Amino acid sequence: MRNFRGIGILAGRRIGILAGLALSVSALAHGSAYASEPTTPPAPAAFPAEGKIKYVARDSILEFKALPEYHEPDWVTEKYVKTGKLPPVKDRLPKEPLVFKTGNMPDGIGVYGDTMRHVIGGRPEGWNYGAGQTQGWGGIDIGLSECLTRTAPLFQVEAKDTEPLPNLARSWDWSKDGHTLTMHLVEGAKWSDGVAFNADDVMFYWDDEVVDPNVSPLNGATAETFGVGTTLKKVDDYTVEWTFKDAFPKQYLYAMAYGTFCPGPAHILKPQHPKYSKNTYEQFKNAFPPEYMNIPVMGAWVPVEYRPDDIIVLRRNPYYWKVDEKGNQLPYLNELHYKLSTWADRDVQAVAGAADFSNLEQPENFVASLKRAADKDAPARLAFGPRLIGYNLRMNFSANGWGNPDERGQAIRELNRNEDFRKGITMALDRKALGDSLVKGPFTAIYPGGFSSGTSFYDRNSTVYYPFDIEGAKAELAKAGLKDTDGDGFVNFPAGTAGGKNVEIVMLVNNDYGTDKSLAEGVVGQMEKLGIRVVLNGLNGTQRDASQYSGRFDWLIRRNEQELTSVVQNTVQLAPVGPKTSWDHRAPESGVVDLMPFEKELVDIVNKFVSSSDNDERASLMKTFQKISTEHVYNIGLTEYPGALIINKRFSNIPQGTPIFMFNWAEDSIVRERVFVAADKQQKYELFPDQLPGKPGDKGPTN
Repeated sequence: MRNFRGIGILAGRRIGILAGLALSVSALAHGSAYASEPTTPPAPAAFPAEGKIKYVARDSILEFKALPEYHEPDWVTEKYVKTGKLPPVKDRLPKEPLVFKTGNMPDGIGVYGDTMRHVIGGRPEGWNYGAGQTQGWGGIDIGLSECLTRTAPLFQVEAKDTEPLPNLARSWDWSKDGHTLTMHLVEGAKWSDGVAFNADDVMFYWDDEVVDPNVSPLNGATAETFGVGTTLKKVDDYTVEWTFKDAFPKQYLYAMAYGTFCPGPAHILKPQHPKYSKNTYEQFKNAFPPEYMNIPVMGAWVPVEYRPDDIIVLRRNPYYWKVDEKGNQLPYLNELHYKLSTWADRDVQAVAGAADFSNLEQPENFVASLKRAADKDAPARLAFGPRLIGYNLRMNFSANGWGNPDERGQAIRELNRNEDFRKGITMALDRKALGDSLVKGPFTAIYPGGFSSGTSFYDRNSTVYYPFDIEGAKAELAKAGLKDTDGDGFVNFPAGTAGGKNVEIVMLVNNDYGTDKSLAEGVVGQMEKLGIRVVLNGLNGTQRDASQYSGRFDWLIRRNEQELTSVVQNTVQLAPVGPKTSWDHRAPESGVVDLMPFEKELVDIVNKFVSSSDNDERASLMKTFQKISTEHVYNIGLTEYPGALIINKRFSNIPQGTPIFMFNWAEDSIVRERVFVAADKQQKYELFPDQLPGKPGDKGPTN
């Protein structure tokens, strides 16, 4: 009875709110006189520094095959194989390892040695990625994790040839009706502690992490990520079988890449899971804290040292299952460092040569970094990519109880669902001023929302832009039933809604990034001119994610994810096609999403796109999606700009035109396991030379 009563109260409150917001106001006619006509966004300024991608055929990147012989660093053979601590390298590799083709390596076959030094602003929670723990970001999780498929190198593949690359799943077959996908796992691959990788690891991730409602993997994977009603079962040790409701949903191959299908070591994780132990879910999540060293991984490097607020060190995985065409076991680099500092310091240190790699994504650092890199003696080079970094203001559209809002919060959600209100907000944003507040010059561009202009699916003529017009914006608010009734400069809710108080909106923002905070503060100031009071709720990344995923926000500032930059990856996040697929519109426990009429069109488009294999049809569908999305102000764009890869000049095998973020971050796009340093350029940065990871849970590496 208590549940039904709660639903009745919520429904009654919604009716009252809707009635209040529907009140007519005298400013209606005044509003239509000022409102700017929607148009296409202005063409962005030319950006000569943008790097050009060299496109290649998909099948030119890698293959699976046995080679006549295999090699490893000499010190591994001398210190570990000859002393009986490790089996010979050929016995540590799969029957047919993944082989990177030399023709796709910009500088060819590499040599062993040296270190890549990173600087990050995050802090590790622990190593339980599948249970939702961050390892600190900055490429750490990408270095540890391997997934069923791989997408990051696809930035260099032509759109017509684009399909995820094989990885832990070496191949797959579709049934005739397209509803069943059989995946063949790489046979004989091993975790970094020598234990066999097989279908049990895949099924533990699926059954006990993705499907278990009490577990939330780090990058938000749910069963709906792979299609509502999708099932997965084990056929044998190296075969799993997917069953989908739709026919040939090849789209979900992208969801099987980083970071939504990267299984962890079941032999280590399973004994800690509540289903198989007396642990609580919180104890399971925290069973492998940052101090737990040598966690088994399928990635190229293993964590061997953690010093709080100082550094994380990763050493080469002696069981890594990838090689080059000469049979050299990868990676070439022996060690990775992650200095624990700030995200702004990452750029400074990389440009100065005190670190080796950075994704220059904070535009506040662009000018100084360019000046430093222009020096002929500069240790690092900068490579700008397309404008793929975009920021959106996202509104919570769930008026169904998701996040248990109070009366004010519920009233804000009803406003968010009012198109006149959304138009008023987007028209009140001076996007040029927001961009200029970050960096002057030809970097930032007007971004109305929707797809990033750097993606191949972007169509400017299908993009609706409501130009900056503060008087027109105020008229739109009046049409939405909002006016300043107490004369304090801020609009009030209509009488009978939230006590007729000022409309006050709490905006969630990530405190870890200066750009996020700067944009949020800019939005606060511009909304004040409109008569909307916005209060910032600044949290660190982990807390911010928890608030967002639980629906505890009115608005949020969010940097664009893959669905808006590549479109073919995480496509289901474009619209509420399932109860948990959308970033800002989800279902409460009832499992029902209260879709707005135009959202139903968006959901239909996304479902058709996912099930279509016709490239022309897919392009047409996304033009329609962009038109509907931007016309109805589904997400409110703030600004977009290019990122730059900062890389020390001593490193080789860096693909030309690598974007810092497209299918994945540049740490994966450059394929770090193939990156090397020529022998005459190598430095003595290794902290644990000639050492390998120790046993899981042991302190430090094995000497």
